[in-house]
Order: sequence, then C-alpha cells, then structure tokens
Amino acid sequence: MERPNTLGHDSDDDSALRMDRIRQEQRTPAFVYVLTLFSAIGGFLFGYDTGVVSGAMILLREEFRLDSLWQELIVSVTIGAAAVFALVGGVLNDSFGRKPVIVTASLIFTVGSIIMGLAIDKYMLLAGRIVVGIAIGLASACIPMYVAECAPSPLRGRLVVLYQLLITAGILVAAVCDGLFCYVEQGWRYMLGLAGIPSAIQFLGFLFMPESPRWLITKQRDDQARRVLQSIRGVLDVDDEFDGIKKSCEEDEMELRERGRRPVLLIMLQTPAVRRALIIGCSLQIVQQLVGINTVMYYSATIIKMSGIRDKSTAIWLSAVTAAVNFVFTFVGLYLVEKIGRRPLTLGSLIGAIVSLAWLAIGFQLNALHSPPITVVEAVNPCNQHSTCDQCMVDLSCGFCYNDANNTAVNGSCLATSYDDPLTSLYGRCNSTSLPGSVAWAYDYCPTSFSWMAMVGLVSYLVFFAPGMGPMPWTINSEIYPLWARSTGNAAATFWNWTCNLLVSMTFLTLTESLTRYGTFWLYAGLGTIGFIFLLILLPETKGKSLEEMEGLFARPWCGRGAPVAYYEKSVQYVHIRGLNRDGRDSDLDSPE
Repeated sequence: MERPNTLGHDSDDDSALRMDRIRQEQRTPAFVYVLTLFSAIGGFLFGYDTGVVSGAMILLREEFRLDSLWQELIVSVTIGAAAVFALVGGVLNDSFGRKPVIVTASLIFTVGSIIMGLAIDKYMLLAGRIVVGIAIGLASACIPMYVAECAPSPLRGRLVVLYQLLITAGILVAAVCDGLFCYVEQGWRYMLGLAGIPSAIQFLGFLFMPESPRWLITKQRDDQARRVLQSIRGVLDVDDEFDGIKKSCEEDEMELRERGRRPVLLIMLQTPAVRRALIIGCSLQIVQQLVGINTVMYYSATIIKMSGIRDKSTAIWLSAVTAAVNFVFTFVGLYLVEKIGRRPLTLGSLIGAIVSLAWLAIGFQLNALHSPPITVVEAVNPCNQHSTCDQCMVDLSCGFCYNDANNTAVNGSCLATSYDDPLTSLYGRCNSTSLPGSVAWAYDYCPTSFSWMAMVGLVSYLVFFAPGMGPMPWTINSEIYPLWARSTGNAAATFWNWTCNLLVSMTFLTLTESLTRYGTFWLYAGLGTIGFIFLLILLPETKGKSLEEMEGLFARPWCGRGAPVAYYEKSVQYVHIRGLNRDGRDSDLDSPE
C-alpha cells in the first residue's frame, strides 16, 4: 500500500490501518501482567527473607542458644551467597537464558525453605540459609532484566518497579508472620518454612512462561523470538519491535568487536566518562548500605528489644510497624522521582537518614546515662564490679536481675551468666527460667523510660530512607551507563551493594558490644555524612536526560558545573501534527520530538 502524497489527505485504507494500529497499541494482553506477577514473586521472596529473620532471630537465639557470632552468621551467610551467585547469575543468564535461571532459583529457594523449617540444629539452619542465599542471588541478577525485556515499552518502567515494590511488600508480610507465629511453640519453623509456598508457585508458573525474546534473538532463534513477541503482545504484527531488538543486538555485537573483545569492565575503566559514571553508581550502592539500612531490616526487632522493650512479642510487632512504614513510603519515592528529580530526592533522603541515626544514637546514649543502678549484691561473683545495668550489659558474661515495680527497675543486681546460654544467671534470684513474682532477668536490654526514642528513630529513619536512598541507587544505575556497558555497570554496582550489605550485617552485633550501642549508630551517622558530602559534590541530576546525553553529562569536570559535553548530538527535524503523526502514532508521548 502506497503512502498518500500529502499529510492532510489519507486514503480510507490508510485511516483504517492506522486506527487498527492505535487500538492494538492501547490493548495490553493480560498475559503480560501474569508474566510480570510470576516474575515479581522473586522480589517478594527476597523481601520476605530479609524481613522474616528480624523476628525469627529472637526465637532462634533461645532455641539454639546462639551467641552474637552465630546470629551474625545466620544473617550474613545468605547475603554472602547472594553476592557470589548474583555474579554467577549474570553468566548463566547469557549462557542458558533467563527462564531456566528463574526456574532454577525458585526451586532452590523452595528447597532452602524446607531445610530451614525442618532444621534440628544451628548447622542445618545455617545450611538452609546458604541455599536460600544462592536462590536470591540468581533471582536478583535475572528477574528485573527478564521483566524489562518482555514488557511493552509504555509499561516497562511500571512493571519493573513492581519488582521493587514487592520486595517491600515481602518485608511487611514477613513482619506480620513473625508477629502471628511468635506466640506459637517453635513458631520460627513456620516463619522460615512458609516462604517455600510462593517459591513453589513461582516454580510451577514459570514452567509455562516464555523465554525472553531478546535472549532468543542473540542466540539466532529468530522464529521462536517472533512467536514469543506475538504471544506477549497479543498481536501478529510485531515486525517493528522485532526489527528494533534485532538491530540493537547487532549494534551491541558490533560495539564489542570494535573494542577488541577486551573485558567490558576494563574498557569502562579506560573511558573517562563511563569510569566516572561507574564510580558514582557504585558509591550510591555503598552509601546506601553503610548508613545501616539492612541493620534496621535484619535486626529491627533486636534493636527495639535493646532499647528496653522487655516482651519479645511486643518487639516483633513493633518491628512489623517499621516494615509497614518502609512499604508505604516507597510509594512516596515513586511519586517524587519525576517531580523533583533524582539528585534532590537522594540527598534529602540521606540527610533525613543521618539525622534519624543521630537520634537513635542519642536515645541509646540516654539509656546508658539513666541506666538502673546495681543496689543488691547477691553472691561473690566477677560481675559485682559493675555499678549500673548498662555496664552489666557491656560485659557479655553478665546479666541484670531486678524487681519490676510498676515498670521501674528496683533491687537490681549484676549476676554472672553463660555466654552460650544467657537465658538464666548461674546463681542468685534469676537462676531459673521460671522466675517468681516481679523478679525479671535481662541479658540483652536495660529497663528504661527512653525506649520510645528507638521506635521513633527507626520510623523516622525509614520515612526518609524509603523514598530516596532505597530506590534511587537502583534507578540512577539503570540509566547512567551506555548500552554496551549497562549490564556490566549494574552488575558491578550490585556486587558492591551485596558486599557492603554483608559487611554491615556481619558486624552489627559485634560493634554494639565493642563500640557500645550508641557508638554504633554514631558510626553509621558519620559514614552517612561522608557519603553525603561525596554525593553532594559529584552526583549530577539525570532527570529528563536521554540515554545518549548521559555520557556527555559525565564527561564534564568532576567538580565543575559547566554545560555537559554534547555526545551523539543529532540534528534531526520532525514534522509533528497533534492528534496523528506521519507514522501513525496518535499521542505526544509517541512523537519522536
């Protein structure tokens, strides 16, 4: 069919063809949403595992007599395994495809959940945590990429963000499950084992999902890729999109051939503008972790209990409140990111997180200054040298025994306890798990009237962190690298995120014992301040910039505010008529302006 000679007079056939294309573009097959839902279950599982360990740890510590080192191991081995297998997942994605990796990850997660739920000792529990970490690492490297490659262009951003939202939803659901099962005998088995249900659903569902059409094209399986595109778009005419993907893959291949097949990371480091983007991208992920976000996520119930909350169930439910705050305020970030931009949202969020960390430090410092005194000496023991509950808590071989008189600690004594089994004292009033009357035993907290400050600090921290420092490192990293370096740049930044996550979670309890509790939060606040100064100087605004403009944005001087260098600038003019463009597209959003 020939194109009409004038813009203003189209044939009836042309008009019918264009209206048919418009109707096809407006219709999004339900299959796309089903595909995204099954994919996003991986984000839910990641969030659930992150959140569930917070409440479960309080029960696991008593069940398996876990000391601080073992508590840190139970948390950290999952992160370490995820960090390693996130890198492995990148290789497997390219070699075997997105679908097999996701199916394998969901199966591994199901097996790991069963192992944790049936654990008979701390070693079996540790093994289950490692298995789950392998699955999380594989999924985190694959699922966002799979969704982005399968989603229609107008919905791509929204559907990829769904993965991030379900992470916070998983944390919230885990916190609620912790609260519900904390009253059940060996409730930790249900907390950890129930994650196997959604992972099994994902496994079964993904058996019927298609492979990524982009991966199929890179493997020269064009006919299969075309059929997949037709099924997920709901139309037979996918020639334009297919040709665009194929051209992009060919350009990537040509770019690699021109650069001599050297390692992409080496090429990135040798290209000044890309090197700067990589440094900023990795720095964002490092700062995100060093301000202690996963300390709050993994140990929120423990932190609340440290602040002076005696009842473990209360601590677990308060932890659920912080998870709900994290979930709700993530939506604020989605609204603000295109309103005020990436840079103001990131820096403003970081300032709020630093102030909240300082508040937490002050709260724990006030706890120490107003700690209940030791007024009773019950027996000759090495713990008699301490004069306050706080000093007693710092000594890991001691605990605080007291009478609870209307939420006030009286007749306090510092008694020796076992490091491996601190649930009772070795002698004295608290040498029993069933204590008479108002007698209470505290081995991980001091009774105080300042416990509310920790809760306010945690909520405030997440109110500020969730909209900005939560999603922005991922958002900015997804847009600052050129096409040939995008996968490697994101993999490098993600690796640093997991590595710093491991560092923080592995050292938190040890730091509270060596630097004191308030000293640990002052440390996080100090690291956050250094990160803020670094990002204030170097982080540019990427809102509204095309991907072609990014390299020019990062090519200007490190500390300069001059105009970006214009890379790939094109002088192309388009004729645009509102309502219907020359190529049949009917909206300003579709117009190539």
